[in-house]
Amino acid sequence: MPVLPESHTEIPAEHLKIPEQLEPDSPLWRFALTFWQKAGVQEACLALQFQGWSVTRILCASWLALNGRTYTGSEDATVTEWRNHVTGALRTVRKLLPKASTDLNKLRQGVAGLELDAERIELALAWQTLMTNNPETGDMHGREHLIHANLEAAAPTTVDAGSVEPLLNTLAGALADVSKGEFQP
Repeated sequence: MPVLPESHTEIPAEHLKIPEQLEPDSPLWRFALTFWQKAGVQEACLALQFQGWSVTRILCASWLALNGRTYTGSEDATVTEWRNHVTGALRTVRKLLPKASTDLNKLRQGVAGLELDAERIELALAWQTLMTNNPETGDMHGREHLIHANLEAAAPTTVDAGSVEPLLNTLAGALADVSKGEFQP
């Protein structure tokens, strides 16, 4: 069997500095599971992801806003590396599998499950960063303003947040409906 050349840059496993202790079932993960079920949230997040946004960054910004804290948009390099080289790679594999092929359903479902597991680890890594690097409160101008500011801070640097305003408004509306303090750390 011929050996195919690698089409991506290999990242040594030791480059991903995964802490020994992670909290996969963190309040951020529990928030993500609940928030994802709210009307319009899944569709808005996936539409933003299609335009280059990170759903993890959106969820972090949203969770922080609900807790009266500012999202700066900065994240630990390990979170970014995990997203780019693990979660993103699994997403790419899943998308490459033709949906029309029923023979590939089991494989596609398995990869989708692994992708969800990778997202859970990504949120656990993000949670650690949020607990150590985002101590400042930001509720000076009101909850609604903080929600919008945080969502805009989650935008990729190459995207004008104004161009996706309807999607951000959907997310902001869903966040505004959450009871204050419902998702505390």
